[in-house]
Amino acid sequence: MSLHDERSFFDAFDAALAGDDLALVPWLTPPAPGLAVYRNTIVSAAIDALAATFATIRLMTGEDWFRAAAGEFARAHPPIDPALVNYGADFPGWLASFPPAQDAHYLAGAARLDWLWWQSWSAADASLLDPAALSTLPAEGLASITLGLHPTLHLASFEASIPSLWLAHQSPLRGEAHQLADAPEQILFVRTGPHVQSHLVDPATFAFLESLQRREAVLAAAECALAADPECSLPHILTGAIALGLFTTINLIPDTPR
Repeated sequence: MSLHDERSFFDAFDAALAGDDLALVPWLTPPAPGLAVYRNTIVSAAIDALAATFATIRLMTGEDWFRAAAGEFARAHPPIDPALVNYGADFPGWLASFPPAQDAHYLAGAARLDWLWWQSWSAADASLLDPAALSTLPAEGLASITLGLHPTLHLASFEASIPSLWLAHQSPLRGEAHQLADAPEQILFVRTGPHVQSHLVDPATFAFLESLQRREAVLAAAECALAADPECSLPHILTGAIALGLFTTINLIPDTPR
């Protein structure tokens, strides 16, 4: 079998596993009951991967409900990468339209937070910026430099207190004491050691970090923070971000007008 034929076969095999029983006709005469074994194995592995990634959703819904929902998702969206560490990016959005989850509208948001936690945990590490380097920056240079953010940093904003609900489920109480409220909340995830940190942040801090994520200048980020909260303290925002280990580099913005 040539390399081209091998690629054609494996593409057809993938299509057959996804449900196209005629894809393997050049190599195999249907019906092919043995394919069910492969399909079941793939679905089982996908469910296990989703269970590891969306641990909070498992706590909220119970094991049986979660595995049934995960099975529905896995059959509709089978893995395309053998490395399942990145499998499940579409699960939160899928959960938002999953009929049995419609009475628990917070599940999709909590699943999004599980996914961001997982992305933070699995992201590459990086060296932290020496805080002393920030103290030497001239004020007139803040319009031409930006701060590189730690690759494990992830941000999320919600119109309801879903982050607090998610955080409550990380404690032994499993969220029983938290009442979901229609209050906007922002949260960040970062890992600068062996453990992912999860913190609620105020709107000004969120706006500042979100601006830096867009690779905007420090001055522009400060303006975004002040727009979110005119009473905010920029030194406090910087000090808090440094304490969490959010900065890695100081970068000159290309083509900055002088």
